[in-house]
Amino acid sequence: MEKYFLAIDIGASSGRHILGSLEDGKIKLEEVYRFWNGMDEENGVLYWNVERLFDEIIAGMKKCHEIGKIPESVGIDTWGVDFVLLDKEDEILGKAVGYRDHRTDGMDEEVYKIISEDDLYARTGIQKAIYNTIYQLMAVKKNNPEYMEKAAAMLMIPDYFHYRLCGKKVQEYSEATTSQLINPATRNWDYELIEMLGYNKEMFREIHMPGSVIGSLTEEVKGLVGYDCQVVLPSTHDTESAVTAIPSNDENVCFISSGTWSLMGVERAEADCSAESKRANFTNEGGYQGRINYLTDIMGLWMIQSVRGKLAPDMSYGELCDKASKETIKTIVDCQDKSFLSPDDMVAAIQDYCKKTSQTVPETLPELACVVYNSLAVCYREKLKEIEKLTGVKYDRIHIIGGGSNAVYLNELTARYTGVPVHAGPGEATAIGNILTQMLEAGEFENLTQARECVAKSFEIQIYR
Repeated sequence: MEKYFLAIDIGASSGRHILGSLEDGKIKLEEVYRFWNGMDEENGVLYWNVERLFDEIIAGMKKCHEIGKIPESVGIDTWGVDFVLLDKEDEILGKAVGYRDHRTDGMDEEVYKIISEDDLYARTGIQKAIYNTIYQLMAVKKNNPEYMEKAAAMLMIPDYFHYRLCGKKVQEYSEATTSQLINPATRNWDYELIEMLGYNKEMFREIHMPGSVIGSLTEEVKGLVGYDCQVVLPSTHDTESAVTAIPSNDENVCFISSGTWSLMGVERAEADCSAESKRANFTNEGGYQGRINYLTDIMGLWMIQSVRGKLAPDMSYGELCDKASKETIKTIVDCQDKSFLSPDDMVAAIQDYCKKTSQTVPETLPELACVVYNSLAVCYREKLKEIEKLTGVKYDRIHIIGGGSNAVYLNELTARYTGVPVHAGPGEATAIGNILTQMLEAGEFENLTQARECVAKSFEIQIYR
């Protein structure tokens, strides 16, 4: 009888329920439900409506029952850093504030009054982002101290949803590392740091590794969805789940998890918390089996999405790639420049940058796309050099996973600029990684090596040289 494993992959703009199964030695995926996501706003606060999202989680799980495909287990992955605080009665204190909210403005300086930025990196290996959990909790401490005092549990967003499914309050390792409060050597909370910061250490729950079974569905949830199944933790941070699905066991592989953002890095056994690593803007996030995903954040396809959205929202990305590939403009912009982070007009931002740097200004959509794709590929080349310098390893392959792996022109450029073969795919890496972790726990694969071999033969991987 066919076994099904349910990945619930929730991004900042949408969520999906995807069933995975093995058929003739290959992984088969089936999307059974999709729903909208986004932050709500109330009194100037941006937050996640976790009740609505949990209703969507239940609706998608009910769909599995309706189509007669009952999963053996379920696991949820989301973005990082955000959390809920629960009191002793398991009620949410305040709101599940989102990472784009401005409550963290100035909270970095409050943290650095207690521990310097350099010492914090040396201690955690996590690069600063103003929305990291450590700064969000400082905002709670300063602005809502009563929440900090009353909190009996701090659960990251996917941990909260897993709790709602099975009644167990635990925290998963990969997501927890995005808090900037994990000791990378022990793979556990840095309780000394937590006490230094004045956070309520009682609210930090036990860390569990990806692949942990944390329970079965509660009686209430079973009644709602019509069946029971196990709740298995994937790497609940979506980037780390995608890395699990890299279709290669070669140690000399660099990955790019490509989407709105590009996360470029390598898997390592231990973290690099050196000053040199901090200066290069690399971070050490947790992955499957306690691995360290040593990576850096690049603007990614955000720029091309913004340009297309303004000038030709109905044009497919495939057509845009094709048109861009026929252009000859040589202009290159710095994709990491802050002017491209959140401009009111991305087209104007690119054109202004070109004027300031005395380069040919792109005027048409294909020219703009050509500039962005070439600039991204150049950025990948420079970051690859940094990774090789920091790790002392020469990488002979780049694996591009995630939705951006379908950008043919960008893949061609990446291979050309880096001089390294590019293996593109699978596009559904995050959901696949989630499903792989569940399958591994169920004994469908002996180990991750075997699981990744199955990914390689299950999904089309395009190679660019």
